[in-house]
Amino acid sequence: MECRVLSIQSHVVRGYVGNKSASFPLQVLGFEVDSINSVQFSNHTGYSHWKGQVLTADELHVLYEGIKLNNVHHYDYVLTGYSRDTSFLEMVVDIIQELKRANPSLVYVCDPVLGDHGSMYVPQNLHPVYKNKVVPVADIITPNQFEAELLTGKQISTEKEAVEVMDLLHAMGPDTVVITSSDLPSRLGDQFLVSLGSQRTVHADGSRSTQRVRMDVPKVDAVFVGTGDLFAAMLLAWTHHYPNDLKTACEKTFSVMHHVIQRTISYAHELAGPGRRPSPPQLELRMVQSKADIEDPAIVMKATVIS
Repeated sequence: MECRVLSIQSHVVRGYVGNKSASFPLQVLGFEVDSINSVQFSNHTGYSHWKGQVLTADELHVLYEGIKLNNVHHYDYVLTGYSRDTSFLEMVVDIIQELKRANPSLVYVCDPVLGDHGSMYVPQNLHPVYKNKVVPVADIITPNQFEAELLTGKQISTEKEAVEVMDLLHAMGPDTVVITSSDLPSRLGDQFLVSLGSQRTVHADGSRSTQRVRMDVPKVDAVFVGTGDLFAAMLLAWTHHYPNDLKTACEKTFSVMHHVIQRTISYAHELAGPGRRPSPPQLELRMVQSKADIEDPAIVMKATVIS
C-alpha cells in the first residue's frame, strides 16, 4: 500500500539539507513524498554566502489550501525540521491537527530544532511554541540532549536522568523519543557519544509497555549540515517498517547515518588533500552515492536494551 509523507522543511539548491536530505532517502525506500519548502536558499548557511527566500505562514496556508481543494491531502506521515518563525510553526500545528482529524492514524515526526551545546540557535520565542503546541501533537521526536532538557526543564547528567527526561517527553505526547546525541560518557571511551531512545506501546488489551535503548556512536571530527534531517527521515522509515521494535529501527537508522557520514568524510578528505580541513562544499552529504546503504544498510551500529 502506498505510504505518503508531507515534508515541511528547508530547501537548498546546492547540497543536501532539509527536504533534499529527507526526500531522496524516503523515496528510495518506497515512500511518496510531497515537499513544502519552508525556506529556499542557494545553499546552507555554513557557507560564506547564501541567498534566498523564506516562506511565510500565510504562504504555507495558501499552498495547503491548494492541496485541500484538490482533495489530495491524505497523508500517513508529516515530517518537519528547522523553523525560525512562531506564526509559521503555529500554522504547521494547525495543518497537522486538521490532517489528524482526517486520518487519526497519521504519524507526525518532529525534529524540534532549538539549539545544541548549551545555546539556542533559533529565537527564544519558539521554545514555548514547541513545548506547548508542537510536541503535544508529535508522535515521534528527535531532540538532542540540550533540546530534550529545554523542553522538559530537567538536566541530564546520568542515564537514569535521561530515561526520566524521555518519560517526561512521553507524558507531553510523543510515543517515540530518540535523544540523538548526549554528553553522557560512553562505555566504549571518549571517541564515542551516547544516544538513547524510548518507545511507548499501547497493546490491544489496553496495557502499555516501554522499550528503551542506548547506542554508542563514533564521533567524527567534522561539521556536517543536513544530518539531523536525514536522521529524522530514516527514523520515520524504519519505525514504519518496525513499528514496535525501536531497537531494530534505531540500528537501521544509525547504520545508515554511519555509512553516509563515512562516505562523505572519506570523499571530503580526498578532495581537501593531506593535512587540510575540508570546506563546507566538500562536506556536502554523499547521498546519491549512498543509495544502496540507504536501501539495505549493513548493521554496523548495535543498540543495547536498557531498563
